Amino acid sequence: RTFAQSLLRLLGFIFWGAAAALAFGGVLMILIFKNYSYLFQELYLSLPGWLALATALILLPTGVLAVSISVKCSRNKQGTLMYLLLLLLCLEMSSAVLARFYYIRTSQLESAMGYLVHQHNWTCSQDPGSSVVDVMQRKLRCCGVHNYTDWLRASSSWYHPACVPESCCKEKHSRCKGDLSHVEQLSPEGCLKKLEDQLCFAMRYMFWCSTLLSILEFLAGISNGILMRQQPFHDLNIL
Repeated sequence: RTFAQSLLRLLGFIFWGAAAALAFGGVLMILIFKNYSYLFQELYLSLPGWLALATALILLPTGVLAVSISVKCSRNKQGTLMYLLLLLLCLEMSSAVLARFYYIRTSQLESAMGYLVHQHNWTCSQDPGSSVVDVMQRKLRCCGVHNYTDWLRASSSWYHPACVPESCCKEKHSRCKGDLSHVEQLSPEGCLKKLEDQLCFAMRYMFWCSTLLSILEFLAGISNGILMRQQPFHDLNIL
């Protein structure tokens, strides 16, 4: 009984910290899909992020109940904690499965980026553009899908401009105009790899947070069950 109370108290404090960690992962995932919504056709891809936020909100009262029960047992509190733990397990396992499933489907990014690059029109004398491609390249500090040569392949077969969009320029080169004679002034990495790295981090973060937290909640349920068995029902009034 003493060990179960101590473990439940410790897990209650851990749940508060886990709520902040899950909220961070959920917000990160929602912002990624919001900022690059033009690359994703399905609106439900941010669902794991919203599930993580819902889980974080429920974790706060769950942690309070766990700490409270470890100090003074109450049938109502113990039963409520069991229901909340069951709800959290469902939410977290759903979030983990969705995060893993969506991570496998990120192959659609390459075709979506290639289409945007191919449809983008630019000239060497124009001002820095504000199209979705330019915004993406400035945010990710990248150039093209894989590298700057994607812009050469995207241009028509009879006209190959001697430059790329100015959004490909590195920030430290303020006078860069996308001239191909100064390749060192351009971002060396493509946008596909950088965005995939962000998605990979967010998805894996959500998957492992949800998985580890599910294990901790299972331990909390066992500890709560031990305490409930120490105080058997004397009548059925609780029903």
